[in-house]
Amino acid sequence: MRLIRLACGLGAALACTAVPVAVLAQDACPNRGQLDTLYCDRDGDLVADAPTDPAKWKDPGTLVWAYTPVEDPAVYANIFKPFTTHLEACVGKKTVYYPVQSNSAEIEAMRSGRLHFGGFSTGPTGFAVNLAGAVPFAAKGTAANVRGYNLLAIVKASSPFQTLADLKGKRVAHTSPSSNSGNLAPLVLFPAQGLKPNDDYKPLMSGGHDKSVLGVNSGDYDMAAVAGDVFERMGVRGTIKPAEFRVIYKSPLFPTSSFAHAHDLKPDLAKKLKDCFFSFRFPPEMVKEFNGDDRFFPITYKKDWAVVRDVAEKSGTPYNKAAYDAESKREADAAAKKAAEKAKQAPAQAPKPQ
Repeated sequence: MRLIRLACGLGAALACTAVPVAVLAQDACPNRGQLDTLYCDRDGDLVADAPTDPAKWKDPGTLVWAYTPVEDPAVYANIFKPFTTHLEACVGKKTVYYPVQSNSAEIEAMRSGRLHFGGFSTGPTGFAVNLAGAVPFAAKGTAANVRGYNLLAIVKASSPFQTLADLKGKRVAHTSPSSNSGNLAPLVLFPAQGLKPNDDYKPLMSGGHDKSVLGVNSGDYDMAAVAGDVFERMGVRGTIKPAEFRVIYKSPLFPTSSFAHAHDLKPDLAKKLKDCFFSFRFPPEMVKEFNGDDRFFPITYKKDWAVVRDVAEKSGTPYNKAAYDAESKREADAAAKKAAEKAKQAPAQAPKPQ
């Protein structure tokens, strides 16, 4: 009924009569769980099934993919170039890497059909599954297992802070509301360590894990909650000197970013894509960048993301449309604020000669 009221509120009389028919058709789905009404989960694996009508399967001439913007998106265009080249030859289709600027932009691109597969960071994976029909099937790893990561609470090595409880009333950076290690896990895990977000401090959203790390380094933040794998990669690249930081809290292991394809890819194409993922072995530069990972390891959303879904529920931020809309608005507001600040800092243009 909420969808019907939305259509009528837009003043579209025709839509008011048409929407209930669409809703009734969608409700013919025997099981949907938390998925958006565009999708159905008949087999109970928590992800969208492929359309039952073969006419709705997608078999694009060019495959478009993206990787989560946990750091500067431009960094990964070159890092993933050998992989993109491998996919193009293995799948037999032109394959294009598209750098996205936000989690919501990546999710919306898959929902609208412009993105055929992508890497989603841990927290936003749930939104991608429920709202964009993403089907996670792989994560970075080794022959032994999938790669995990820890939530780290980092401070400057020269700071006086030794435990989380020491940060009451201080400047603490989170990354974005949908981030697992950057926001949701701290909400659930920090209170047991004597520090309650939103009560003992007001989380300052930095916009990214790398921005949080650099903010601690520059003194903008006293502490930051960040993903351990991002912190390690920044050290490997030489962006930071790890010895200048101190880790005062380390969480249990979480799964790292998922790789997912759109639910409506032609099944044969989806299978071929997965086979090509699993046959790829990372070249030395990728192994170095991803902390020893050398391949993609098979995963399922139902099993491997159970702990992440649990954190989302316990933090009061389930993977639903309301939470996603709030996060999208926050990202858009932050981008607008950044653009306005950049415009203010730009030097005034010199007057044109008469």
